Amino acid sequence: MREIELSSGTIAYEDTGGDGPTVVLLHGWMMDASLWDGPIADLSADHRCIAPTLPFGAHRHPMSAEADLSLPGIARLVTEFLDRLDLHDVTLVGNDTGGALVQLLMCDGVARVGQAVLVSCDAFDNFPPGLTGKTLALTGKLPPRLFGLFMQQMRLRPLRRLPFAFGWLTLRGDAATARWTKPVMERQEIRYDAVRTLRAAAADAHLLLAAAERLPSFEQPALVVWASADRVMPPEHGRRLAELLPQGRLVEVADSYTLVPLDQPTELARHVREFTHAANPWSGSWPLR
Repeated sequence: MREIELSSGTIAYEDTGGDGPTVVLLHGWMMDASLWDGPIADLSADHRCIAPTLPFGAHRHPMSAEADLSLPGIARLVTEFLDRLDLHDVTLVGNDTGGALVQLLMCDGVARVGQAVLVSCDAFDNFPPGLTGKTLALTGKLPPRLFGLFMQQMRLRPLRRLPFAFGWLTLRGDAATARWTKPVMERQEIRYDAVRTLRAAAADAHLLLAAAERLPSFEQPALVVWASADRVMPPEHGRRLAELLPQGRLVEVADSYTLVPLDQPTELARHVREFTHAANPWSGSWPLR
């Protein structure tokens, strides 16, 4: 993992290098960049894959006390990250709450973003998303020390697999979820950051409804990849997002919950590869619906 010092603190990230299309992959709450290990292993053969670990509670470097850890604040941090790495014509990919970040950046017209992929993510009124997100938002009201005590339960696999935890997020990724919960269990400053992000999200529950009104202004190619059996992110939302986007297209993935990068990494990589090649401005082969 590489590291970069940004205005809010140090961000760790993976960068495979290479001369292919640049894909930047964003994760959600209580996750880190390893969410994307499976797709990156496939895509890195012909793409430059960059995956930052954002301050969503599984990060290793605490943010500054003054950092804005609201969702719009973290979206601005992603913009700063793209600027500092001087990335151009990026395919921005987001899963879970990472997809909410992508929507905010699509609305803001970030010049470095050439196209976008939304993978089973928060949208419309589903924010914080589902039973998992609402449970996290509720526990985020606790003082950081008590939040850490609550998260200690995640040491036990049967509890991690409950619907209010990670049970409805992934069919096959329990080993990853066990890793992701360690920072808030072990480090007070990470718990403090996690609580700040959760409280900010709970205070702005209409954020993505407002963003949805602006999504039709995103005229670049956009792919929506949705788990057909998703129990946290309603499949109807995938269809609605694709319809809102002028160059939007929807594909559904079977045998997966929300975290498609864990449950179906090869299929997701295939869809992203087909999209980046078709959306290439020199190919002229990304058709409108």
